[in-house]
This record gives sequence, C-alpha cells and structure tokens, in this order.
Amino acid sequence: MLKGSEPNDIENWACILEGGTEYEVESAKNYLASLDIPSNILSKRDSSFSVNYGEMGMVYLYVPNEYEEEARKALAEFELPEEGNNEEE
Repeated sequence: MLKGSEPNDIENWACILEGGTEYEVESAKNYLASLDIPSNILSKRDSSFSVNYGEMGMVYLYVPNEYEEEARKALAEFELPEEGNNEEE
C-alpha cells in the first residue's frame, strides 16, 4: 500500500513544519509573514478525496535555507504561550 509521506527535498528550501491540516500550517505561515520570513506551503492532500489525515493529507511549510534557523525559533516561540498560561499561580 502507501508508504509514509515524507517532505520533498526542494533545492534551497527547508521543511520546518509538517501538519495534518492546511489550517494549522497556514496559521504558521501567516505568523512567519508577520515577521517578514518568506515561506511556502506544499500540500500532499488529494483534492479528489475528503481526507485530511495520514499520508494522504500531509501539509508542509518550507522556508528558504537562509531563514531556517530564524523560522524554527519563531515557531517555537509562537507555540509557547499555550504551554505557559499558568504564570499567575
């Protein structure tokens, strides 16, 4: 059957995020855009099926290689507020 879906190797671009829905990857892309970090989405979702899980529904976020470190750091900080909401204890 189908093998696991892996991000494509794209010359001069690095995959920094894999997601199961376009919404979550689009949110990350918008956040990076607000920081002037260019990015592109590659969706392996088959438009002829309503599948948004597993290897038939993976969505990837790529940035140019020169922005990879900055983008990874930005996304790590972007996810922190959800985990650190208990500061007022």
